[in-house]
Amino acid sequence: MDCRIVSPQSRKGRKEELFFLLFVERAEKQKKRTNLCALGGFAVNKKWDKDMSQDDVTQIRVGNSSVGVIGLKPVIEDMAPGYAEKADAEVGDELLARLSKKNYIPPTVQEEYRQAFLREFKKFLGKPVEAEAPQGLEVKVLGPGCSQCDRLEQDLMAVMSETGIVADVQHIRDVKEIGTYGVMGTPALIINNTVKAVGKVPPKNKLKQWLEEAQG
Repeated sequence: MDCRIVSPQSRKGRKEELFFLLFVERAEKQKKRTNLCALGGFAVNKKWDKDMSQDDVTQIRVGNSSVGVIGLKPVIEDMAPGYAEKADAEVGDELLARLSKKNYIPPTVQEEYRQAFLREFKKFLGKPVEAEAPQGLEVKVLGPGCSQCDRLEQDLMAVMSETGIVADVQHIRDVKEIGTYGVMGTPALIINNTVKAVGKVPPKNKLKQWLEEAQG
């Protein structure tokens, strides 16, 4: 039999170690559950559930900005059967109430969000909606998150910073959404609805030229 004498100091040290490990474990769990990020210029508190993923963030236009909205698609799908024939005001209020639970929407811009949510709801139902007026340059990077896709986005940001060109840049990573653009490879670059490059990262001087031409 292996008999060991454990001193009170050893017990105390072990206890402190266990408390420390427990603290680290809880901190890591909390870090995974809460992710503060900036979407459309506003801070959004993303509390990830077990089945929540980045695919739950949908990019929509709110006013002059492109904003990421958490849980938009499932909310619209859930509301569609019961709200398809209801008045716009009622639908807009319900969308705003449900989506405010996972998205921080400042009171000063709630009406803009309400109209944006209503527009997306009508699109889902196949109802006619007013065309969104273009606001400056609209740039889209299509790519599921590969190194080349990220490099293209970074190069675009660098060129915009050097030239002072302002553009609304979206990086679309959802494979299904990428397929709707009809491109046959990634990364792909779209500027003001025109496909500029597919399957490669263009040199910065070319990016600069395209942005300046689109700017007019």
